[in-house]
Amino acid sequence: MSASSSIAAPVPLGAPRRAWLTDLPVLLVAVVWGASYLAAKGITTTHTVIAVLVLRFAVVLPVLVVAGRARLRALSAAQWRGAAALGLILSGIFLLETYGVVHTSATNAGLIISLTMIFTPLAEAAVTRVRPPRAFLGAAALSVAGVVLLTQGGGFTAPSLGDLLMLLAALARTVHVLAMSRIKAVRSADSLSLTTVQLGSAVAVFAVIAAFPGTGSSPWAVALDFGPREWGGLLFLSVFCTLFAFFVQMWAVRRSSPSRVSLLLGTEPLWAAAAGIALAGDRPGILGLAGAILVLAGTSWGRRAADDDAG
Repeated sequence: MSASSSIAAPVPLGAPRRAWLTDLPVLLVAVVWGASYLAAKGITTTHTVIAVLVLRFAVVLPVLVVAGRARLRALSAAQWRGAAALGLILSGIFLLETYGVVHTSATNAGLIISLTMIFTPLAEAAVTRVRPPRAFLGAAALSVAGVVLLTQGGGFTAPSLGDLLMLLAALARTVHVLAMSRIKAVRSADSLSLTTVQLGSAVAVFAVIAAFPGTGSSPWAVALDFGPREWGGLLFLSVFCTLFAFFVQMWAVRRSSPSRVSLLLGTEPLWAAAAGIALAGDRPGILGLAGAILVLAGTSWGRRAADDDAG
């Protein structure tokens, strides 16, 4: 804590209200992200994963290109290469997450992916050779124990394929975060341009995969086969979970603090579990519920420990 932050300044009467006006949209992003696992599960099968990914981002990409065309033209060649490399990692994340959610419950998917908040500081500590605080290591152990219990809701069995894929997705997210901090060229790029190039690279990867035989239904066939429910789910993923979420984050960080935004977005696994239990009928059982509580407690404790260490 800096010296200046320890001095209490007068708080305008309207400040708490303004803070909540900023917090509520961010909290809504966490809610839609939590519901995204259930939405993806509802419109995706093993044979339509690639097609759904192409459609999801092809819908939103033109809007991002139009909104940020001037900034895109200002990117240097090194920034384009760096953002494109990040997009390749991003494509792997979405492939793992989408295949994973097809093969596990929405509740498990949302809670397992939250381990990114634990994996990232651990990986950063390994790279920088700086030992994380003991409290953080305790939080990591608690979260891992929670995931083990979460995947054993019906008794002690091997984790499902979907659980393992979501675990790999959490690791891939960690690689993505570390790469963003390590690729010097992208540090000075604005967020809109960086996101647009990354999504464009990811869509290109999905389109190339879709062109190969044996990779499932084509995007056009899936689009023609979609009914109102499927299109509603796809637009929810495209408009709310991507466009809305991205712009709210940009807006909120300029009006709040990154820590406050991160704390609110950290409630995503809670909403994923709530959506899975309330809407999909997920029944994790006593072991699963205990595991969910441990994951939420561990990630929350880990986030606080990391913030205290950074402070």
